[in-house]
Amino acid sequence: MDHRMLSINESLLGKRLRQDMFSQEGALVLPAGTVLNKIHLETITGHGLKLPVNDVEEVGPYADLSVGGSHHTEIEEAVGIVREAFEQMRLSRQIPLAGIRSRVIPLIRSSTRQLHLFQLLATLQAKDDYLYRHSVAVGAISMLLGKWLELGEAELLQLTTAAILHDAGMTQIASELLIKPERLTEDEYDTMKRHTLLGYDMIKKTVGATHRQAAVALQHHERIDGSGYPFGLKSGKIDLFSRIVAVADVFHAMSSKTEYRNPSPVYRVLQQMESHAYGTFDPAVVAVLIRKFMQALLGYKVMLTDGTEGKIVLIHPHHQTRPLVQTNDGFIDLSKDYNTQIEQVLARHETEAESNLQAAAPGSGS
Repeated sequence: MDHRMLSINESLLGKRLRQDMFSQEGALVLPAGTVLNKIHLETITGHGLKLPVNDVEEVGPYADLSVGGSHHTEIEEAVGIVREAFEQMRLSRQIPLAGIRSRVIPLIRSSTRQLHLFQLLATLQAKDDYLYRHSVAVGAISMLLGKWLELGEAELLQLTTAAILHDAGMTQIASELLIKPERLTEDEYDTMKRHTLLGYDMIKKTVGATHRQAAVALQHHERIDGSGYPFGLKSGKIDLFSRIVAVADVFHAMSSKTEYRNPSPVYRVLQQMESHAYGTFDPAVVAVLIRKFMQALLGYKVMLTDGTEGKIVLIHPHHQTRPLVQTNDGFIDLSKDYNTQIEQVLARHETEAESNLQAAAPGSGS
């Protein structure tokens, strides 16, 4: 096997990744099939990573049709439109609702339809534009959650719009507070929490916006056990849209790099959401998020906490963050072995033989 490393320079532009690329912490940086552009190279450099020679390949004249190519551009376009809208909101407190509906939502819809979940998540990873990219990401993840929860088309449009605008109030918070790398003081945190009230007020005054969309800005930090803010509401008082956006908001925030935090691996965020590490969320919304993202991990190679390497071949319906892993010596069922868990996702290699592993796994026919 060729272990030579390629320096990260412009000679890599236009080459395609042959397998998923992960950070040293195990978070997905770029998915397999990505045709490298300058933003990708900056991302790789920012994570302090190097590329083995065998991990890239030349592509032909149809590289723009490869996985993630055109849809990466769609996400970038959506982020740019949201940036313009939020800058307008910062100055005027007026929300350009029609433009967001007509320009941003179709781009999000197209990307969520075409991209594998982890390709979408990697594309949505925050760079130096966290507020804008996070707003697009929460819109995309909320749209997916709404579909998985079988909401109707009209509700999906409302939900996605509300999700994009959930942090509208942040445009009225001082910029130095938003980008402060150190821990906020208690007074600063109280000021930051006011974004929920500010966003509610802005959306409520916007022609064409609905009460439910304003409620999302107000309630997306509420938790169903009453531990959230600004009012400490419990489940029966929190709108379904707000409960969906709350899950999407935390999921993207914890799996993204920010000024003061490196991203957590997706599987670890899912485990922590399941164990209420970030507060209590609507169990139905969390359950569908975990199920869909764990199913997307089928076929991925992983390293376990005992150093064993294997491949995820089966997701248990009642223990979804503790899958069945095939190793060279057999199978390890993490739903029964609670002393072992996934330490790191390594890569995905799809072959015809591997696509049949789930059928061969013990219990897969049940």
